[in-house]
Amino acid sequence: MKLFELYNVLKDGQKGRNNFLVTVIQGNGTGSRYFLADGEVKAQCSSGDIETERLRELVQPGESGIAEADGRRLFVESLKQPAHLVICGAGHVAQQVILLAGKVGFTVTVLEDRVSFAGEALRAGADQVICDSFENALKQIPGSEDTYFLVVTRGHRYDRVCLEAILKKPYAYVGMMASRGRSALLKKQMEEDGFDRKVLDEIHTPVGLDIHAETPEEIAVSIVSELIKEKNSVRKTSGYDAELLDYLTGEKEPDTKKALATIVARRGSAPRGIGTKMLVLEDGRIIGTIGGGCMESEVQHLCLRMLHEESAQGQIFTVDMTASQAEEEGLVCGGTIQVFMEVI
Repeated sequence: MKLFELYNVLKDGQKGRNNFLVTVIQGNGTGSRYFLADGEVKAQCSSGDIETERLRELVQPGESGIAEADGRRLFVESLKQPAHLVICGAGHVAQQVILLAGKVGFTVTVLEDRVSFAGEALRAGADQVICDSFENALKQIPGSEDTYFLVVTRGHRYDRVCLEAILKKPYAYVGMMASRGRSALLKKQMEEDGFDRKVLDEIHTPVGLDIHAETPEEIAVSIVSELIKEKNSVRKTSGYDAELLDYLTGEKEPDTKKALATIVARRGSAPRGIGTKMLVLEDGRIIGTIGGGCMESEVQHLCLRMLHEESAQGQIFTVDMTASQAEEEGLVCGGTIQVFMEVI
C-alpha cells in the first residue's frame, strides 16, 4: 500500500475509538507505518513487516511514545479523534465561542431552534448548524469520547431538555452557562427525577475558567480556555488535522514534494507536545508548527535539504534548547525535543 492510501484509510477511520499509528523511526524499514483500530491492522505501508501480535502488544492503552521492537525504534501514536464541540444555543456568547473554538481546532456543530440565530451561527463559522427543536436536534448527535457539549440556551427549561438528552450519551465534557443558584436548582430537580448526583456534579457550571469575564467575548475566552484544558488533559497526540490530511492524502497539491517533521520525544518545557507535526513543502511553505523560532527554522531547512537529495532516509534530529537559548529565540521555555523527519 502506498503512503497516501494509508492516510486515506486513517482519515476515513478517524472516528474509531482506539486508533494507533505505529511508525518505524530507526532501523530496518525506517518510515514504515501501521494503522491499527481496536487492535486490528487496517492499513500498512511497510518493508520488513512487524508481526500483528507484536503490534497489538505495542498499542495497549497509554500515552504515545517511543518503543523498541526487533531492533527497531518505533513511534507509537495513540490518536485523538477530532474534537467535536456541540453548542446548544446560538446567542451572543455562542457566536463568540464559535469564532474561537474553530481557530483552536474544534469542529463546531450548533443546535438552534430559531432561524435567525441559526443563520448567525453559520455566519460566525460553525461547521454545521441544525435548526430544529433541541430535543430533535440532539437525536442527530451520537456523542463520543471526543464530543464536547456546551449548553448556552436562552432559558432554564431548554437547559434541562438539553442536559437530559446529553447525559445519556458518551461525551468528553459537558458545560452549561448558568449562575450558581440556577445550576444548583436545576441539578436538584434532576436528581429528584432520578439522575445520578455524581454525574450532575461533573457538569462544568458555571462554565469557563474564572477570569472575571463580563462581555460575550471575554466569556467565550473563558469557555474555550476550559475546553482546551479538558481536551489536552487526555494524553494522546493531537493526530492529524484536516488541512494536514488534505496534503498527506494527495487531495491538495499531489505532485508537490513534501517532508513531514514529527515530535517523537520531549523533555522539559519544550513548546509543543509529542505527536505535533509540521509539513514542509518543496517551495519552503509549511503546514502546521512544531514551536516556532530558530528551532523550527532549522528543522524546516533540514527538511528542505532532504527534499533535494536523491534518496533521503528518514532521520531523527535532536533539538536541545537551554533556557538562555530559548529566551534568545523568543520561546520563553527550554527543554529538549526529538524530531523524526522524512520525505513523504
